[in-house]
Amino acid sequence: MEVLTLTISRHEDTRPLMTSSPKTGAARTRYLLDLLAQVPDPRKPRGRRHPLAGLLAVGLAAVIAGSKSFAAIGQWASDAGADVLTALGATRGPADESTYRRAFTQVSGDALDLALSAWAWTRARQAGGRLVIAVDGKTVRGAKDKGGKAPHLVAALAHGLGTFLGQVAVDAKSNEIPAVRELLKAFADLASAVITLDALHAQHGTAQAILDRRADYVITVKANMPTLFRQLKALPWKDIRSVSSVTTDHGRRARRTIKAVLAPAWIEFEGAAQVAQLRRTVTKNGKKTVEVAYLITSSDADAATIASWVKGHWEIENRLHWVRDVTYGEDKSLVRTGNAPRVMASLRSLAISLLRLDGHDNIAAANRHHQRDPQRTLKLLQAA
Repeated sequence: MEVLTLTISRHEDTRPLMTSSPKTGAARTRYLLDLLAQVPDPRKPRGRRHPLAGLLAVGLAAVIAGSKSFAAIGQWASDAGADVLTALGATRGPADESTYRRAFTQVSGDALDLALSAWAWTRARQAGGRLVIAVDGKTVRGAKDKGGKAPHLVAALAHGLGTFLGQVAVDAKSNEIPAVRELLKAFADLASAVITLDALHAQHGTAQAILDRRADYVITVKANMPTLFRQLKALPWKDIRSVSSVTTDHGRRARRTIKAVLAPAWIEFEGAAQVAQLRRTVTKNGKKTVEVAYLITSSDADAATIASWVKGHWEIENRLHWVRDVTYGEDKSLVRTGNAPRVMASLRSLAISLLRLDGHDNIAAANRHHQRDPQRTLKLLQAA
């Protein structure tokens, strides 16, 4: 990952990105538009007419208003008005589609994600006294190259609020597992946080990386670790007290039953404090399905809390990745060149977070709300 140092205070001090602890009421870093101004411009000076910060800010504003393509961003810029564009740093007026395409193709995805994460980290909200972070990956399927490969991005999301905290790209010759560890390194202070991960990350190295950051993990164990899965399944769960909760929505009734016990001595998993069995029974249209998962956690939290963390983990799918696919059509996007797919994915994630922080739950409706008046988007960004 590219190492950058940006000025993130309203004053004159210079600090590495994401040094502020995500505590309620903590002093915020620089405003978002200020941080965008510090993303390095990779374009050659000759012929450069529009400042990169203005292009990024206008691109973000257009995405907030529902733009899904460079053509739509260019159209939004043309309609926004001189006052709005100037306030966003686009001091040379509206740029055309090709300008956004060229700039976003070249800009460093690492640099942009670090800047956005520096801002997002200070807006994170703690749940139940602890910051709980879901980490998961997503392939930008619409951006496949001629060889059939598509960018794969690993993101972090704050439980409860549904806002993203950071993102890294998976190296083309690697996989999601080391990328998660790189993402964790980007956060300066994870003390007392809880990291939730799916079964792919039931890895000793990942658990140790989380413990090294003074955080706790909750990791699902499935058949990708067959020996550990069999050992956990064989525990005398019938003799262990359970805690259940029931939710109903969209004609579906789900009962979650969890049993937790101290980790047995034979579990050679770094920092393991407890293991748990989570049974999820879903009834819809008279049909019942049952899914049983096993968990390892370094936390000593009670069973009900662990269950809430596991349930909250899926916010990253439902409130981020799903919205990028369905509302923004990410998997159907024709943006494929250079760094542009990653840049657009970052702007979509940030737009979703900004709208959620502004109180919007339906992102499509929020897009339409901002599309009707560019001043609404400007006010949102100026306050961010």
